[in-house]
Amino acid sequence: MEDWDGYHAALGARGKEFTALHPEAVKGFSALSRGAATTKHLDAKTRELIAIAVAVTTRCGGCIDAHARKAKAAGATKEEVAEALGVAIALNAGAAMTYSLHVLDAMDGTSG
Repeated sequence: MEDWDGYHAALGARGKEFTALHPEAVKGFSALSRGAATTKHLDAKTRELIAIAVAVTTRCGGCIDAHARKAKAAGATKEEVAEALGVAIALNAGAAMTYSLHVLDAMDGTSG
């Protein structure tokens, strides 16, 4: 298992390095993140539960770290996170199913 505090610290250090190397990219990313976090209809906990599910489906360790911390701070329980993860698992399975159908379509649509 990960040492999440060590991972978080290492990401922060590399993030500072990348900011020095390409500050405009980081400014753009930060603006996008702030914009996505500013909502009128979703509370912070709901946004973070969505973010956790997306982090799992995109396999982003840094996103998992950041949004698990934020979900915990927003009051999300392990049970709520588990339900969000169940949605992520189902969506990944759904994507595999859909792409499996694309394979069948490709098999029928190609020669040889």
